[in-house]
Amino acid sequence: MKYVLVTGGVVSGLGKGVTASSIGVVLKACGLRVTSIKIDPYLNTDAGTMSPFEHGEVFVLDDGGEVDLDLGNYERFLDVRLTRDNNITTGKIYQSVIEKERRGDYLGKTVQVVPHITDAIKNWIESVASIPVDGKSGPADVCVIELGGTVGDIESMPFIEALRQLSFSVDKENFCLIHVSLVPVLGVVGEQKTKPTQHSVRELRALGLTPDLLACRSAQPLMGNTKEKLSQFCHVPVANILNIHDVPNIWHVPLLLRNQNAHEVILKQLGLVSNSTPPELQGWTQMAESYDSLMTSVKIALVGKYTDLSDSYLSVVKALLHACVACSFRPSIQWIAASDLEDESERMTPEAYAVAWETLKSSSCILIPGGFGDRGVQGMILAAKYARENKVPYLGICLGMQISVIEIARSILGMERANSEEFDSETSQRVIMYMPEVSKTHMGSTMRLGSRRTFFQHPGCLTSKLYGNATYVDERHRHRYEVDPAYVEKLETSGIQFVGSDESGKRMEVIELPNHPYYIGVQFHPEFKSRPIKPSALFLGLILAGTGQLEGYLSSLSDTKSEAPQ
Repeated sequence: MKYVLVTGGVVSGLGKGVTASSIGVVLKACGLRVTSIKIDPYLNTDAGTMSPFEHGEVFVLDDGGEVDLDLGNYERFLDVRLTRDNNITTGKIYQSVIEKERRGDYLGKTVQVVPHITDAIKNWIESVASIPVDGKSGPADVCVIELGGTVGDIESMPFIEALRQLSFSVDKENFCLIHVSLVPVLGVVGEQKTKPTQHSVRELRALGLTPDLLACRSAQPLMGNTKEKLSQFCHVPVANILNIHDVPNIWHVPLLLRNQNAHEVILKQLGLVSNSTPPELQGWTQMAESYDSLMTSVKIALVGKYTDLSDSYLSVVKALLHACVACSFRPSIQWIAASDLEDESERMTPEAYAVAWETLKSSSCILIPGGFGDRGVQGMILAAKYARENKVPYLGICLGMQISVIEIARSILGMERANSEEFDSETSQRVIMYMPEVSKTHMGSTMRLGSRRTFFQHPGCLTSKLYGNATYVDERHRHRYEVDPAYVEKLETSGIQFVGSDESGKRMEVIELPNHPYYIGVQFHPEFKSRPIKPSALFLGLILAGTGQLEGYLSSLSDTKSEAPQ
């Protein structure tokens, strides 16, 4: 196994995840099979209980793993399906070591960070790196490892030591270290400052790791003398100093690396030159350049709880991007805090209320994503009602679907107290209920998680057509509330149709309004499986409907029924 380790220095948020993903794209284009591991030094076992405001979205994998959002980047860029074990956290490592200690596996020895924690980290990496994630048999050729945080953080010290030991044990020709650092420009003179990178590399060397390549983040391309200075003080050849400067969109990053011959340097370091082929990135070039040339935009109202941090909905944003590009439009996402749509919101001002409603009404389509808690729920209900009554294309995901059910129950069926058990545990009209098999005492990994099968109960429904006239679809879930089966029959008298359910036929998965241009709610999260060249069917349908292209698209689809979507 060949390992490529990506570390970061100076500041967080430099784009290590995109850099690691792009390295994987370039290596994959060279004919290599690539897998990825993300190391997060926090003590949480996984990202499932962390606030989206603090950590960004929680990405969900097929096996139900709730992981860091960077694994979403890996899956989208490399078109692979990772496992929960591809995300290593301090919590997971310590939990596994403590469990062994309680069983007596260490035979009475004093359990310490070195060697027990570091050995656990190395064993975990080597074990996970061998798991195929591309649908083929046998292990990958290269494992790209991203170490979260910045070099020098107290939390990452055990991982740094474990990776130092790993680099020694697998031999130099099987290990390549790429350090991502910042080259800022200060003052009006515009001089590119190398000192932060120098200090970061010095810190890394002091911990026993020597970078083979530098990936320097900067606003503008690095000047020649800047590279020479970095080479001199960081002991890295000029040819091994890569520059990832600001680009119009992240699809350019693999092209930047390819154009700077990053693959040649990495392959040489790993002893793979003779086994490689030149990278073919025509598809990436076409995507990047076609997006840059798009002139017409489509306004998409995203009504949510966590709109102050766009990373809270990163996969939704990416899925919208994929769908828009497929329709030759540039996405113009209108972020609307759900609470700003409410008449009596405590944090709402008259100006914010007016702007929110003006923005909603000027958008071509409306999307309500998932979320937890009762903040902003009334605003979401008002947005769903506006979309329904004014025939505006609408997509509700997870909570967004439940919001639609509540709104229709209240507005059409006159069920004034219709609500979710999450928002009103005492309501007499509980159209959304707590799932009976889900724990009420523990929060982590207790929801209905991962890939589950949804069967279409209404042949020829819009959702089935968008999935290629499929009879079922496998999508990823993350929820602990569902539509109460006792109300399904009554709810359908309003005109709403429950067109998809699980294998039992009692757990509702998809709703549609037949007499609406596009009104779909789904209990699953289609955004997690969207890819740049394979956009999610439901996001594609939303954009097609918002731009007046849906009918033409549907008429062009084959009438042949398939067992599962392509």
